[in-house]
Amino acid sequence: MADTTTAPTRTAAPFAALLLAVLSFSLMQTMVVPALPDLQREFGASPTGISWVLSSFLLTASVATALLGRLGDMFGKRRVLLASLGVFALGTLLAALSDSLGLLIAARAVQGVGSAAFPLAFGIVRDRFPRERVPVAIGLISSTFGVGFGVGLVLPGPIVDALDWRWIFWFGLLVIVLGIAAVAAFVREAPVAAPGRIDWAGVVLLTGGVVALLLAISRGASWGWTSGAVIGLFGTAAVLLTVFARVENTVREPLIDLELLRRPAVLTSHLSAFVIGFGMYGAFTLVPSLAQTPSAVGYGFDASVTEAGLFLAPMAAAMLIAGPLSGRIGAAFGWKLPLVLACLVGVAGFVVYAIAHDSAWAMYTGSAVLGIGVGFAFAALANLVVDAVDRSRTGEATGINTVLRTVGGSLGAQIAASIVAAEAVPGTRVPAESGYTTAFVMSAIALGVAALAALAGPGTLGRRGRAGAPAPAGREAPAR
Repeated sequence: MADTTTAPTRTAAPFAALLLAVLSFSLMQTMVVPALPDLQREFGASPTGISWVLSSFLLTASVATALLGRLGDMFGKRRVLLASLGVFALGTLLAALSDSLGLLIAARAVQGVGSAAFPLAFGIVRDRFPRERVPVAIGLISSTFGVGFGVGLVLPGPIVDALDWRWIFWFGLLVIVLGIAAVAAFVREAPVAAPGRIDWAGVVLLTGGVVALLLAISRGASWGWTSGAVIGLFGTAAVLLTVFARVENTVREPLIDLELLRRPAVLTSHLSAFVIGFGMYGAFTLVPSLAQTPSAVGYGFDASVTEAGLFLAPMAAAMLIAGPLSGRIGAAFGWKLPLVLACLVGVAGFVVYAIAHDSAWAMYTGSAVLGIGVGFAFAALANLVVDAVDRSRTGEATGINTVLRTVGGSLGAQIAASIVAAEAVPGTRVPAESGYTTAFVMSAIALGVAALAALAGPGTLGRRGRAGAPAPAGREAPAR
């Protein structure tokens, strides 16, 4: 139960600690991306080999998010958060000390365990904060994901130029250690928990299914989408996830309560998360790539790694403002409104990218507009789930939502990259400008579809009614 007598000053330190914890993870998702060329040269790796530095992180993160979110519901969110951050710190230390590509890939896989910071932080906020402050707090935590993602593309350039790639991980380790210390010092364990046994069969089946799915998505472009390996992985994922669903419907204490996922508000949020991830994640990789294109081919801005990252800076800044604002709008009018607005604003951002990417200022403007959409979306999605489930299922439900957003984002990013790489400027290996335009239009269409999905969900776009209003202090809102 939330402590309704807690004053804002008494929640400031715990909230700052949670923000630091989730920031440490979101930074490390992308800080390695600008350093990939340096890593490839140092280890003499192929493009496929070096891409595992990203893929290994993604695979373990997708599984850890759902599993550790559920474990937090069962055994205490603070306890599991500290354990997750501890493993995350260990992986980061191993990455900083890596002297081979294999060790670095393994270290990145260990780092992925830190993904549990998001669902666990959402659960802690719901358990420990006054009810009226929960929507805005969740909005700001959600925005931190995008902010860290964007900043993680900007910071490595100066770090690598001045030092070397290992200092990316030393810097990340410092932030993680500060996050661990802050959580240990200021965050208390909540009494709300759902004791039970771990569904190990569910863990194995979910892990295998998600890993096979993401491996197929991440390798599709390089192996060939119609290759036997990729088709086999998709088939394996389908079989394992189908068996997982059957098992979860029969065990007494499932890893994931499938009945929970069938609730209209939760289902709408999960479907929207997948489509929004598909549409939005392409911008994180396409915009820096477009900015670094030499203008001699007819487009691009001759940007350095550092300058290319700055094209996403307006997005990160806008997210920081949009997340809490989305929380306030959702608390007053219901979460359907900010989710629909998020998708429509995102469409506008990608339209700017598509029709005006020959102007640096237009690209900055598009990034700012899209940042508003991303901030609104992440905050609305998290609050939709939190508002629709019991406290004892918060980590589980928000973890699944994050996984679906990640899977959608991985698929969208791979398809966008394939579209861009499909045609080159004659006489060069530089992608043709039309590829970027097509990819941006695809993302705009995806967000339009997400808007329709959000509109089809439960709730209205007007002021929250009796059923949608926050429950009285000390009582749980009815599940929808």
